[in-house]
Amino acid sequence: MCGVIGYFGGEVPTQKARHLLHRMAESVQHRGPDDAGLYIGDGIGLAHRRLSIVGLADGHQPMANGEGSLVVCFNGEIFNYVELRSTLESRGHRFRTTSDTEVILHLYADRGDECVGQLNGDFAFALWDGLRRRLLIARDRMGVRPLFYTRRENTLFFASEVKALLGVPGLSAEMDPFALDQVFTFWAPVPPRTIFKDISELPAGHILTVDDGGMAVRPYWDLAFPDAADREAGRSEADVADEVLALLDDATAIRMRADVPVGAYLSGGLDSSITCALAKPYAKSGLRTFSVTFGSQEHDESAFQHEMVRALGTEHSAIFCGPDEIAEAFPSVVLHTEKPVVRTAPAPLYLLSRHVRDEAMKVVLTGEGADEVFAGYDIFKEARVRHFCARQPGSQRRWQLFRRLYPYLPGLQQQSPDALAAYFGAHADDPADPLFSHRPRFRSTGAAKIFFSAALREELAGYDAAEELLSRLPADFSRWHPLHQAQYLETKFLLPDYILSSQGDRMAMAHGVEGRFPFLDHRLVELAARIPPVMKLKGFVEKSILRKATAGLLPPSINKRVKQPYRAPDSASFFTGTEPDYVGRLLNRTAIEKTGLFNSLATEKLLSKCRRQANGFRDNTAFVGILSTQLWHEAFTKRSAWQPGHHEPSRTIQYGDA
Repeated sequence: MCGVIGYFGGEVPTQKARHLLHRMAESVQHRGPDDAGLYIGDGIGLAHRRLSIVGLADGHQPMANGEGSLVVCFNGEIFNYVELRSTLESRGHRFRTTSDTEVILHLYADRGDECVGQLNGDFAFALWDGLRRRLLIARDRMGVRPLFYTRRENTLFFASEVKALLGVPGLSAEMDPFALDQVFTFWAPVPPRTIFKDISELPAGHILTVDDGGMAVRPYWDLAFPDAADREAGRSEADVADEVLALLDDATAIRMRADVPVGAYLSGGLDSSITCALAKPYAKSGLRTFSVTFGSQEHDESAFQHEMVRALGTEHSAIFCGPDEIAEAFPSVVLHTEKPVVRTAPAPLYLLSRHVRDEAMKVVLTGEGADEVFAGYDIFKEARVRHFCARQPGSQRRWQLFRRLYPYLPGLQQQSPDALAAYFGAHADDPADPLFSHRPRFRSTGAAKIFFSAALREELAGYDAAEELLSRLPADFSRWHPLHQAQYLETKFLLPDYILSSQGDRMAMAHGVEGRFPFLDHRLVELAARIPPVMKLKGFVEKSILRKATAGLLPPSINKRVKQPYRAPDSASFFTGTEPDYVGRLLNRTAIEKTGLFNSLATEKLLSKCRRQANGFRDNTAFVGILSTQLWHEAFTKRSAWQPGHHEPSRTIQYGDA
């Protein structure tokens, strides 16, 4: 992976442009510690920080074509570059490098903007067409790689991380209160909105074009499901399982392409175990695997990790992540996520990626995406049970099904049927509501908004984050099966905006580690969308077709293992061990009132409860959300906090021109 930075428009003197681009690029040098480059033309400037993985010797960027009329600045990987290169060579194209970056240049010359639809990869790139004085910016379908932009007068600035944009003269970090409301509803802002006022995120599966005539943003891909009334004929479950396995194997194989070793994360769950089993035959020097362990039985999966290591014979290493480690890492987590979070789950992944880099590795495969694509999350089963209960809301026996659904939540086992009905929305939610599957999550997360200050509440008066989300749904959404509706919501919003961002790209790239995701190969995603719901979710058995497809790869105990969602200790992380100094500094009454976002008295009471560890789900969400918001405010409203080299040691690399 890499860092992409640039601008288009306006009259910027060359020396000033060089200084600005250098400063912006240095703020994201953690994304690309291996190389750096600049391209400056008439009204256009591009800068690049490179993490060298493919084409080690000849992949310097920004990269121009032979005539110099096209220049690309690229963050990511094009996994089908071998096949694309062969096709382009048969059409008369001649390549000068072995890099996948050059494929983008030739493909654009051959197909124009339609080139994006030919790419199988995780990418964000900016391509300058000098003859047309036109800039094309594109982001991958699933939203693996980030891209942010802002307009200042007549100039568009863009970058892989907001830190770089905060180097633009006149642009300061100011919070968007509506984005904060979205964090406390959906766990993350919904693009193009970001937590920063006047800074936008290019949504997944979109392209941005800009020339002297103006700017336009449009989608080039979207996730789609068949109408619920449609029935595919002639596809047996065995045939579908074979197709899933074949395509998943190919998706893994092409993601093992690299000029450096590729390892894998192994959590001990079904998805990462499948990924490791498929990757091992393609690892030329043996597969290295990495995992996190916890001290609490509720979170730890080390027994299953060891079982898979024995079954596969991988070279394995693990880190232990206790409360002190999470608390120590948390400020850095917020600095790299660049937005508040309501969970501490990114912290162990931040520490794991640091361990991977310390072990001299910089590429790992992970199992992310399987739960969204093959219906593995509890929220899908929960929605099915809620639909079942809604048909007889007065039945107490039906609501007791939730005890079976969440055996790993001891507090829920003690709840009465009436309490379960109230929590899961027996009377509050209309089954015809497009957001029916996610309303309980929105309510439970949104309950933490009671800690918002009066001033923030007044500013948000009349705003409904869920209504804004409704406006983003496709026109044919209502015709889909309820399971497919829930999958769309999870895949299009939580996956790119939180999981692939705060837990994925930003944690790995903080240490110059690239994550690759076989389950998010768009061919597999499109295939899974066509699979009938009954093959994905059978009763309480999640990912049924995936289990059938991969049964021969795994020990039976792993293949049949019930989903255990990845979680980390939340507020307890800050009080079980040594309480970090920043907690008291940022959550005292004076600090809260100075920021002005939360009620200081209520926050003091919350802090006291968490110190006594007498808090529940809402308080956990509120505490982590408030603390991370305060950390965000401290980090990004004080210029010294994000200046290059302030947090990470900077390598001295000469910025060569393309």
